[in-house]
Amino acid sequence: MATTEPAIAAEPVAGKEYDAATKEDPNSHDQHADDAPEDLGLPHSAADGLIKKPFGTPIEGSTPQPLPELTPDQSKKYNEVFTAVSGWTSVPTSSAKGAAETPLTDDERMFLTRECLIRYLRATKWNVADAVKRLRATLVWRREYIGDKLTPDYISIENETGKQLIMGYDLEGRPCLYLLPSRQNTDKSPRQLEHLVYMLERVIDLMPAGQESLALVVNFNETKSGQNASVSQAKQTLDILQNHYPERLGRALVINIPWIISGFLKIITPFIDPVTVKKLKFNEDLRNHVPPAQLLKPTGGDVEFEYDHASYWPALTKLTQRHQKAYRDRWIKAGKKIGESELYLRAGTDKSQFAAETELEQKVEKLDVKDPEPAAAAAAAAAAEAS
Repeated sequence: MATTEPAIAAEPVAGKEYDAATKEDPNSHDQHADDAPEDLGLPHSAADGLIKKPFGTPIEGSTPQPLPELTPDQSKKYNEVFTAVSGWTSVPTSSAKGAAETPLTDDERMFLTRECLIRYLRATKWNVADAVKRLRATLVWRREYIGDKLTPDYISIENETGKQLIMGYDLEGRPCLYLLPSRQNTDKSPRQLEHLVYMLERVIDLMPAGQESLALVVNFNETKSGQNASVSQAKQTLDILQNHYPERLGRALVINIPWIISGFLKIITPFIDPVTVKKLKFNEDLRNHVPPAQLLKPTGGDVEFEYDHASYWPALTKLTQRHQKAYRDRWIKAGKKIGESELYLRAGTDKSQFAAETELEQKVEKLDVKDPEPAAAAAAAAAAEAS
């Protein structure tokens, strides 16, 4: 049976987005049901003493805010994008002109969630054609740039000094990605940018149900000349973030900015989308954004942290792999469909975006099709029940 997207009037939001479809409150479900078990020995807060591994979950009170509901016009445009991408069977293997196309993979279908399509629509100011074009371009970029190359072993050397850390969650449940330029340990190379992309992917793995953005914490303390990204690297980074991770930056908290960095920021600001610029916060008290119990001491928090690559890197890898497996298992269980709900995939609700449709398909399959008239009547009854 062909997959069709049910008409929708509201964007999925934590707390109410699936009430009409699932008849349940996502906030009543354990949002961390699929989080890593305690056998990884992960800390929870500063109260756990000297910290050497990433925090496994947000602390109590770090709660995602509901996303704005879609207007009728936005719902219509979402359905148009959904219909377009649902028809994709293949994409080019590269961005080169005339590149051959190969079938869409399961990973690529799983990437095209309902919320993903909405993020691209928001980023393109609800222009359907632009959103579809950019989604396809991102799939091609992911084939070229990420593929099977960005593995924990390949990236490991870049993080040996802990210059990037995924540690804790902000007050709205956004996982925090720390950038610490003073710990730069490698010469400028493509792998430095690949390192950032790898960490962005891992941050996304750790987003709790109902949250779709991250908090970036940049601490320039003790940063020396030559340790910062070049203007070229900065432009590449902005291009990747704006084109392939739209609407993923919830806030950027930048502290201890030296005068040379202030000048650098003035140079690159014109290249930053105005919406993103509004998310930048400079030299603010980070305790107003991140719970002190999950905020590192050098940035004003209570967490005593010591980076030990042999402890941190394997723990982060195992934690994110478990999140990936739980996410994938739920996607497979629900029928491996484009347009699946991230709230469901992150265990914020027990029912898939397509739960009613799947139940109807199962009922129809059980009908005795040898006698078409009773079968048709039973199918109609099943459809009425599902609606």
